[in-house]
Amino acid sequence: MKNINNFYLEDPHLQSLMKMYLKDDFFSWAEEELTEFGEMSAGEIDERAVHTDREGQPRLIKYNRHGEEISEIWVNDGYKKTVDQTYKKGIVGYIHKEIPALGHKGNYMYSFAQGYLLSQTEAGFYCPVTLTMATALLLEKYASDEVKERFLPHVLSTGEVDLYEGATFLTERQGGSDVGANDTKAIPTGDTYQLFGEKYFASNSGMCGVTMVLARIEGSGEGTKGLSLFAVPWRKDDNSLNGIHIRRLKDKLGVRAVPSAEVEFQGATGYLVGQPNKGIYYMMEALNLSRICNSVASIGIMRRAYLEARNYAYHREAFGQSLANYSMVKETLSHLAAKQEVETSAIFYLVHLYDRVMSEDSPTNENEAVLTRLLIAILKKESAEQAIHFCHESIEMHGGNGYIEDFVLPRLLRDAQVLTVWEGTANILGLEVLRLMGKHKAHELFIEEMNNELLNLPDSLLSLVIPIKDGIRTLQQLTRKVENAAPDIQTFHAKRIAELMANIFESIISLKDAHLQGGDRKRMLAEIFIEKTWSDDWINDEMKAVKYFDEIVGENVSV
Repeated sequence: MKNINNFYLEDPHLQSLMKMYLKDDFFSWAEEELTEFGEMSAGEIDERAVHTDREGQPRLIKYNRHGEEISEIWVNDGYKKTVDQTYKKGIVGYIHKEIPALGHKGNYMYSFAQGYLLSQTEAGFYCPVTLTMATALLLEKYASDEVKERFLPHVLSTGEVDLYEGATFLTERQGGSDVGANDTKAIPTGDTYQLFGEKYFASNSGMCGVTMVLARIEGSGEGTKGLSLFAVPWRKDDNSLNGIHIRRLKDKLGVRAVPSAEVEFQGATGYLVGQPNKGIYYMMEALNLSRICNSVASIGIMRRAYLEARNYAYHREAFGQSLANYSMVKETLSHLAAKQEVETSAIFYLVHLYDRVMSEDSPTNENEAVLTRLLIAILKKESAEQAIHFCHESIEMHGGNGYIEDFVLPRLLRDAQVLTVWEGTANILGLEVLRLMGKHKAHELFIEEMNNELLNLPDSLLSLVIPIKDGIRTLQQLTRKVENAAPDIQTFHAKRIAELMANIFESIISLKDAHLQGGDRKRMLAEIFIEKTWSDDWINDEMKAVKYFDEIVGENVSV
């Protein structure tokens, strides 16, 4: 059976995306870095991930030998090495600071390429990376110069100073997704605040050097509008605990690499970030970044699940021939390949938009910002659900072996399941779509943009456009029905709208890939993607997924 030795070199599609989106000097440098990181991810990081998941999970050391509370988190040495190697590659730092070899800053495109490779082996560890990215964004954009100077160089460290991983503590027991119910208090004490309260699902506890916390300053109003944002160091300058106590670690189904805890603040020193009572707005901006990270983790898991299924199908023989010779297997693998590749293109297109919106050098308008937020919501929902589906299909391809922990698939499935929950469930994302429709007419912007994209396609692809145009007309009818309807009608249709938008957007992305990258394979891939997405023809005489199998799946396969 073919070994996967380098996730980057194994992925010509990712290479083509990097070449398209990164400038020449940046791409040349990134190509070498991603090749090295792709080998590291497929090799030693993957080996360490197995150990962390099975035997080396984080553990809480509540007290020292003298009975004194220390609330420390033990992680294994391999996990520490993964932390060191990954951050030194600039997965967070080079978004915000200069890359020495290039003389300019990196961007989210490069960081998310790293995250995509890392998630193919260790989606659990990509969670702390995501939290550190969110912490860096909040500190750089909203913190005072004094607070920035105190924390940001450490959060952005690539080895020159001690690393402070980040965290974002929102969830409280009585609130959950209802963040406005939070009641953690912040009491002014001169230039700082003391925090009192608890956070019920605090990921990266004990590993973070600083965490971003939502709390309510005494005298502030109720609900989300009364929340402020604080940077809270885990330890004081003398290395003692900063009034933060870990009650217990969560025993999670998956992503076992990341320590998620229940924590109590008992007079923890916090530094106000931004303006008082604006914390929810700042944190929602960080949440949108985290949702992109979630989507990147999803396509990474999809990619690994697909590779494992593909390689196993060529390796495994049944009834005298390899699985890859059976038409039903060819259909499954062709559809997986098409969906994963198109969704990867869609999400990196979103990353490109996000880079533009976040860059001071690329002026954008309000419509682009709204469209970006809409795409974040619909693609986070779609990719998270697909990550679970891909793991299911790959397990089924392996049969009984797929259910055995000696193979990577059980861990992939356990890690994938949380992606539908973290950063907002499908219901929460449906509500986000409704908010964007009501406040910004996002559906009208989306339909206008999609129609413009169709106009830019060449005549050679017009035969594939018909079902997409039908989908756009259905979306117009549905959004007209919903936009002025009663709340229960709106929420009933919210996820349907999000799913329809995702189908339209990704179908257009498949055609853009066929147009811009050219070649028979991209055309074939678009054909079977659109057929799978829109067709309800149960009698499929053409069997394109089987007919195109060698070009779509068989490329670059050796057993």
